[in-house]
Amino acid sequence: MGIEDKASNMGEDLKGKAKEAAGKVTDNERLEAEGERDQASADLKQRGEQLKDAGEDVKDAFNR
Repeated sequence: MGIEDKASNMGEDLKGKAKEAAGKVTDNERLEAEGERDQASADLKQRGEQLKDAGEDVKDAFNR
């Protein structure tokens, strides 16, 4: 996973956590749900990057 992708995913996750917390404090269900979606999106992207990295590792193992 590239550093830029990892940082972007982490930023999206943190933004989602902040939105979720703000939604809980202000009793704003829409903002809370949006924060949860942002976190889920960041997690999905991170897992995709990890899968891509694993595929590259397998490819490299066969090329040795």
